[in-house]
Amino acid sequence: MRIVYMGTPDFAVPTLQALLDSSHEVVGVFSQPDRPKGRGYKLVPPPVKELALAHGIPVYQPVKMRDGTALAALEQLKPDVIVVAAYGRILPKEILELPAYGCVNVHASLLPRYRGAGPVQWSVINGEEATGVTTMFMGEGLDTGDILEQAQTPIGPEETAGELMDRLAAIGAQLLLHTLTLLESGKAVRTKQDESLATYAPMLQKSDGALDFSRPAQKLYDQIRGVSPWPSAYAYLDGKRLKVHKAALLPDQTGEPGEIRDGKRLIVGCGEGSLELLEVQPEGGKRMRGEDFLRGRRPGAEKKFTSCPSE
Repeated sequence: MRIVYMGTPDFAVPTLQALLDSSHEVVGVFSQPDRPKGRGYKLVPPPVKELALAHGIPVYQPVKMRDGTALAALEQLKPDVIVVAAYGRILPKEILELPAYGCVNVHASLLPRYRGAGPVQWSVINGEEATGVTTMFMGEGLDTGDILEQAQTPIGPEETAGELMDRLAAIGAQLLLHTLTLLESGKAVRTKQDESLATYAPMLQKSDGALDFSRPAQKLYDQIRGVSPWPSAYAYLDGKRLKVHKAALLPDQTGEPGEIRDGKRLIVGCGEGSLELLEVQPEGGKRMRGEDFLRGRRPGAEKKFTSCPSE
C-alpha cells in the first residue's frame, strides 16, 4: 500500500519504523514544524522528521491543515491510506476522505476511554491497572471514529508514564501492521464506540505536577508516576520548589500531611498513609537521593511541605 504517515513525537517513531521495515511504501511524512529548544532556542526537528529524512522520505510540515496546501500535497502523493500517530493536528473532512482506505489513527488508550492528547499520563494518574492501544478510522470528532483493533496491556505498579509510553509505542507499531493487513484483505471489522463510556484525557499542564499532601498517599504516588518525565511532580519546602522524581508507598505509616516524619529518610505524611521521596531535585540543583537532600539541609529548617511557595 502507498502510505502517507503523519506523526511528530517519539511515540510515533516505532510505527513509522515498522512501516519502513514492511512491504508497504511510505511515500511521504507529515510532521509538525521544527520548534525552538534549549537556551539558544535553536530550531530542532521532531523525531519523526529525523527518521523520515534518514530514509530519504519527503517531509511536509504545514502550519495549517485547512488552507489547501496539505490537501494539494496529498493529492500529488496519492496515498492508499493515511496513518496517523500523535500528529497533533486535526484533519479536515477533505483529507479524511481522500485515501481509498481512509485515515487510520494509532491511539494510546482503549477507546472510548481516554480520548485526547494525554491518554497515557492520565491512565497512570488515575491508578488504572491496564490500558492499551487502539487502531481506528479517523472521523471529524476527537478520537470518535470506529474502532478497528485493540491490544491491552497491564500497567506496572511502579511504571511511569514515560516508560508506559515507550511500551505502548512498540505495541501500537505491531498492531498497526496487522490492521493494515486486515484492511488490504477486506477483513477489517468496524466497531462503533460506546459514547456512554467515553472519557477525556487533556494535555498535561505544569500545574498537574503540584503535590497536595492532604490527599491519600496512593493518589500522590500515581500522580508522581503519571507526570514523569513531564511536567514532573513538585512541592514546596522553605518556599522553594522541590521536584519529586521517584517515591515509595508507605500505606501503614501515618503522619501530619506534608510533614517530614524522619530525620534520615525523606518520609512525608499524607492524608492517608505516607510517601518516602526516593529521588528529588532542588530548585536549580541536580537530581539526588532523598536522604542526601535531608543531610544537606540546615538545622532548624522547615519540616513541612506545601503545594505553593507562600503557604
